[in-house]
Amino acid sequence: MKKSIALFTAIVVSTVLLAGCGSGNKTTTTATANSKKLVVYSPNSEAIINTIIPMFEKETGIKVELVSAGTGELLKRLQSEKENPYADVMFGGSRSQFVQNPDIFQKYVSPNDKYLIDGHKNTSGYITSYIADGSVILVNTKLIGDIKIEGYADLLNPALKGKIATADPSSSSSAFAQLTNMLLAMGGNYTSDKGWSYVKKLFANIDGKIASGSGAAHKSVADGEYIAALTYEDPSASYVKSKAAVKIVYPKEGTVFLDASSAIVKGSKNVDNAKKFIDYIISKNAQDAFGSQLTNRPLRKNTKLGTYMTSMDKINLIKEDTTYVDKNKTNIVKKYTDIFTSIK
Repeated sequence: MKKSIALFTAIVVSTVLLAGCGSGNKTTTTATANSKKLVVYSPNSEAIINTIIPMFEKETGIKVELVSAGTGELLKRLQSEKENPYADVMFGGSRSQFVQNPDIFQKYVSPNDKYLIDGHKNTSGYITSYIADGSVILVNTKLIGDIKIEGYADLLNPALKGKIATADPSSSSSAFAQLTNMLLAMGGNYTSDKGWSYVKKLFANIDGKIASGSGAAHKSVADGEYIAALTYEDPSASYVKSKAAVKIVYPKEGTVFLDASSAIVKGSKNVDNAKKFIDYIISKNAQDAFGSQLTNRPLRKNTKLGTYMTSMDKINLIKEDTTYVDKNKTNIVKKYTDIFTSIK
């Protein structure tokens, strides 16, 4: 999923820093008990950064220095700096990416963790989930006419051939999440012939129309170029919030929501402030902001949701086997690629 780079007062985004803080040019910072500094590495969107960071700064008096880049790039940076870390907190990225890099994060369970929804609490001892994003179908309400789209099965309608937008599951994390979601929803697991048969039929109906990225997929529906897109909830809800001619369909066969996570960097020089940040992103104020000011799915119980967001009790939720998917991602992508190649 593409992430925007945020630039705003009191938060420094430095590509020079990313280029110059490698293992050969480590920077040492001496923290004090009265430190009012926090270095945050984040792949998050501009909307999240520009809302949550200033709220945290105002409430705590702590000034955030932000380094913004893609999740993979930031994790590589953290690995290269682990003998002398510059960052205090990693804010964003999928839970599986944190699981794959346990050596660069340190143990911390926030006292606010007990307020999170069951299934999203910090069971690892170091990973704090703060929002979740689900795989959805975005539909253009002006183009849909009398075509019914309530779930994955409806996307096989011949009337939709060549009119469904999607990114490439082999290169887009959101498209890969859609792939595993539909395998689970349509086949019951990730290996069944029924699930993979559905994938083959769907991509035949997509008719080779693969978008350049996840952003291009949902934008093409909002712009009226395609009837439907396989995409994710956050940008879809932003279109609904801005009253675009779209609607969000949560597949009736089941929707998977995957957590975005945060953790304290091992060896943090401002660890007390890092703990305050982790506490804050799952506080009532921040979680209400995610759900009512932004277009993200909060994970704290009894949080506010904007009218443009659908209540979880109205969505058929199914649970991803993240352990299996993490271990078998290469095989899943290969099978998809073989199918896609065979129908081109």
